[in-house]
Amino acid sequence: MRYLKLLTFFVCLNVYCGVSAQEAKEAMTFEEMVGWKRITEKTISNDGKWVACKMEPWRGDASIFVYNSKGEQTASFQPAAHAEFSVSSNYLLVTKKPELERVEALKLKKAKEEDMPLDELVIFHLSGERETIDSLKSYKLSESADWIAYKRNSKSDSTLHVRSLDGTKEVQFADVKEFNFAKKGNILYYTTDSCLCTYTPEKGSSILFEEKGVIKKAAFDETGNKIAFLYCPDKDSTRTQFALYLSENNAPAHLVADRNRHFMPAGWVISENGDLRFSENSERLFFGTAPEPKQKDTTVLAENRPNVQIWKWDEGIQYTQQVYNKEKDLKKTYTAVYNIGNNKLFQLANVEIPVLLTADEGNAPLALLSTSKPYDTEQMWEGRTRYDIYTVNMETGERTQIKKAANTNMRFSPKGTYAYWYCQQDSSWYTRGMVDGKEYRLTTPATFAAWDEDNDVPDYPSPHGLAGWTADDRNLLIYDRYDIWKFDPTAETVPVNLTVNGRREQLSYRLIRLDKEQKFVDITKPQLLLAFNEKTKGSGYYNAYFSAPKAPKTLLAGNFMLKTPVKAKHSDAIIYTSETFEQYPDVQLSDLSFKKSIQLTHGNKQQEGLNWGTAELVSWISLDGVPLEGVVYKPENFDPAKKYPVIVNFYERNSETLYAYHTPEPHRSTIDYHFYTSNGYIIFNPDVRYVDGYPGESCFNCVMPGITALIAKGYVNEKAIGAQGHSWGGYQVAYLATRTNLFAAIESGAPVVNMFSAYGGIRWGSGLNRSFQYEHGQSRIGGTIWDSPLQYMENSPLFTMDKVETPILIMHNDNDGHVPWYQGIEYFVALKRLQKPVWLLNYTGEVHWPLRLANRIDFQKRMFQFFQHYLNHQPMPHWMNEGVPAVDQEFELGY
Repeated sequence: MRYLKLLTFFVCLNVYCGVSAQEAKEAMTFEEMVGWKRITEKTISNDGKWVACKMEPWRGDASIFVYNSKGEQTASFQPAAHAEFSVSSNYLLVTKKPELERVEALKLKKAKEEDMPLDELVIFHLSGERETIDSLKSYKLSESADWIAYKRNSKSDSTLHVRSLDGTKEVQFADVKEFNFAKKGNILYYTTDSCLCTYTPEKGSSILFEEKGVIKKAAFDETGNKIAFLYCPDKDSTRTQFALYLSENNAPAHLVADRNRHFMPAGWVISENGDLRFSENSERLFFGTAPEPKQKDTTVLAENRPNVQIWKWDEGIQYTQQVYNKEKDLKKTYTAVYNIGNNKLFQLANVEIPVLLTADEGNAPLALLSTSKPYDTEQMWEGRTRYDIYTVNMETGERTQIKKAANTNMRFSPKGTYAYWYCQQDSSWYTRGMVDGKEYRLTTPATFAAWDEDNDVPDYPSPHGLAGWTADDRNLLIYDRYDIWKFDPTAETVPVNLTVNGRREQLSYRLIRLDKEQKFVDITKPQLLLAFNEKTKGSGYYNAYFSAPKAPKTLLAGNFMLKTPVKAKHSDAIIYTSETFEQYPDVQLSDLSFKKSIQLTHGNKQQEGLNWGTAELVSWISLDGVPLEGVVYKPENFDPAKKYPVIVNFYERNSETLYAYHTPEPHRSTIDYHFYTSNGYIIFNPDVRYVDGYPGESCFNCVMPGITALIAKGYVNEKAIGAQGHSWGGYQVAYLATRTNLFAAIESGAPVVNMFSAYGGIRWGSGLNRSFQYEHGQSRIGGTIWDSPLQYMENSPLFTMDKVETPILIMHNDNDGHVPWYQGIEYFVALKRLQKPVWLLNYTGEVHWPLRLANRIDFQKRMFQFFQHYLNHQPMPHWMNEGVPAVDQEFELGY
């Protein structure tokens, strides 16, 4: 009997301790959210023996940690901004920033600029030694040797320091303006007011050009054997008098082109706004030209000149778009080429045919020119454009038109043997031989499903894309939804499914380009694939050989989310992250086999002591019979016997992000999932599938039965269900408020509530009009306001606002460049006129979302207080109850 009593005591003690431990976990605070450290930078040394990771809070000082191949942390730097390894893998360069607290304290004291602390550069020998360079302004690290060039931040000292990283060799050059290393040679150029020079440790300094004036835009070829630059003898004439110079093999530079040469149209100049670049084989030099800049009439006072915009009904580019692009257009240049071998100059692009695409990194004899100008007007409502396309001979400058009003632009195979394109109108891939001009249709809808099978906007579906080309342009590798297929660019042989089992297993295979400099896919070597499992929502790394069809071999796969890894340049060492909603995406070190992984970072420790959360995939049937999925996020201490407040948050389809970590963040537009689950909320993110012409009804038909299915599980407080969405999501929750009284509170960010007025509005962030997105895009009406007026009315919440019974919080900013902020005003005014509870947050000067961290934090606090009041019966905060009048806005926050 005593034994049973003792056993009962220990069982109860264990239960009590378990409950106490669970209850001891605390809810996340705003301070913890804002201070949450995420990995914003990770890099691996060329030999794969060292890794550097940057851990950065949303507000505060970032740290950089260094790890060896055993997973041991060997060094740390704080506060730090950036880190990069030297080419030898012996050194790490770390840019250190002043402490934020110190900087802000000095700002509050109104310290002068010269009294503010400056950046530092740490040269860290991975054996343990450190050297610090203070007052750093800028630096360049050689990509081919352990050498560095840097300048200090001083108005009186413009000395360039050039030195070996071990400090045994150093030279200095005075009054330097610009400097940089060649990509594949340890040669440096630097410019002053009167000369351009090069420096190598072996040969020292060489003067390539020496004339008083302005030297700009210097650019090496890859090896550093050639360098080009612009020069103007008079600093006040640079808009019109730049000339192009070239030096070869470190010899004195010679003039290549100036405005007196006749290769350019009359009245054109060589422009400093264009890039100078060499072809990969260094045989061609590309540069930018432009019409001579216009000068203002200085004989008329500004107040005597009218300031008027003139909009014209048939101009190709809408005036608002012209205004948005004005600064860029004033600096627009058109590519010309200098063929170095035969000393020939040609103007390739011009105002009428402005876009140039070269092949084989500029080596190929033919390039493509294209223009969309004849079709710019139609882009206003079609949301896409057409192109006239030409070939241009790089040796003669001769143009030949090959396409008129093409529905898509062309791209080149790596060596330039073929041009290729995807035609959305017939969902087919095409190629064109550049030598013989023959065109080949590689796919048809009957033979190959190249398009997005889930497309649900009133437009042609996009393709799944290309994995790349094989060596010598022999084959191109095309994706369908799941597999990778090998195609003959001349369509003579039958396509081959290289991955075999993707569609059968519902695995979507995608090639990982580990070597970003490699231009083709080497099918003789193993390839690393990243696959998404549509059934489980998990992902995996797979090994594949493309020399023959074969199902890829699983290396690492499961119920987690993987992303593109980073490989060391000279070894098989690789760093990657694996995450779930519960598991922090810490950096792992492994090799290409993924048999053994070493965890380097430990960001997961931030979760200790916090009530975290879980993610669960759920399914239901929409009101129109479509099977749907969504994700339910629950608190870690979830008790199915309790009733929880729920927030429904969604955009379009997000179930594929089941295993996403959702890093805690003061978001600009959405609730933070971990913050809310930690504070006792359940979050429901349902997928929505749309029917053209009825986006609002589609949302209702998908979301509401999902909520009903969730309520049926018994743990939802039916009187405490909220909804939150932004932009398209903001529109959808605004629409739901007119169709149901289920929600106790709704936050609607940057919503469209009146599709009639929005149709004729402007996206001020681009200058584009908005009609295309209703006729062919996300807004999914599929027609104009004249041929589909009922759909515009039925899908506009404004016209049924009298049915709204739910308290609404609107966030819409007066500088919104996506959705006109008068939509938020129409929403607010309508509800205020109907005397329904509504609040509007306008973060003045902000765009579609608040970007300033202080505003993002404020938004998160107010939205949480709003939901806490209506879903958890917390007291209404002052800003909701009493408001914050304009005269008090600068003095009170009303929390």
